[in-house]
Amino acid sequence: MTPNIGTSYMGLDLVSPVIAASSGITDNVDSLKQLEQCGAGAVVLKSLFEEEIIAEMQRTQTQMLRPGFTFPDMADMFDYVDGETGVANYLELIRRAKSSVTLPVIASVNCISAQKWTYFAREIQDQGADGLELNIFVMPSDFEATDAATIERTYFEIIAMVLDQVSIPVAVKLSHYFTLLGRTLQALSESGIKAMVLFNRFFSPDFDLHDLSIVPTNVFSTPAEFALPLRWIAIMSGRVGCDLAASTGVHDGDGVIKQILAGADAVQVASVLYRHGVETVQHINERLRGWMSEQGYDSLQDFRGALSQVNVRNPAAYDRVQFVKNFRAMQ
Repeated sequence: MTPNIGTSYMGLDLVSPVIAASSGITDNVDSLKQLEQCGAGAVVLKSLFEEEIIAEMQRTQTQMLRPGFTFPDMADMFDYVDGETGVANYLELIRRAKSSVTLPVIASVNCISAQKWTYFAREIQDQGADGLELNIFVMPSDFEATDAATIERTYFEIIAMVLDQVSIPVAVKLSHYFTLLGRTLQALSESGIKAMVLFNRFFSPDFDLHDLSIVPTNVFSTPAEFALPLRWIAIMSGRVGCDLAASTGVHDGDGVIKQILAGADAVQVASVLYRHGVETVQHINERLRGWMSEQGYDSLQDFRGALSQVNVRNPAAYDRVQFVKNFRAMQ
């Protein structure tokens, strides 16, 4: 019997644990159709930035406050989504996606604050999105912040304001830049969200020595980067109140299998799609099914979390003891 690789994520039924992460690949319907044909479990649309939403709100409000507008006091309540704007186009993408594919379509907003933009979450829901992923990152280099709690509080404020606007499931994509990462992830998982995505991958700067300018480097992830999310998925599995998705560094079927063994409910991929095409999803699914058949597993639930920290015989393998052991063994 062919193994069942279906999974549940954010309360959504997925035919595969492989999710196309938010990227330029997921910003058009043709690519979404191809991803569905290749067996992707879900797609996360390319992110809309908080700054874009706020800029559109301010632009529209400025027009409404001009001389001659009948009710300038209604500016704050005006539907700011109009015209050929990035915001309007994003909502149109959601509508077209939902009418073109049957797999879950998850919208994405890249945000840094709990300002007025959170109202837009309702617009996303109204267009039919199956879920919303909040890509939150408050820079830890903010020297005006008095303590770590100040920054962490922003995450909870954003989540609370968005959850107040929508009933669709919400996931949060996070970085690992927290003072007490384990406890923070645990607290976030209990905030009402349906999933956490570990971890985000950010812009990495380099210097152009000819132009003396800042340029991007290492735009795409490498398989070596999968170890960080693997470790923390394994540590947090069984200790959180929501689903877990692994992200960054997963480039093949073996990477997906390992993240599920750690405890992931789903795995997001992006860089490998850029490098080798969306057909990679099909290859990953085939490898996953083949490995499950070899091991005698009928479903993902049969082995999910088998190597998580709470289930392995030696939990210290994820902690300092293993580091000391390996360090001393190096010549």
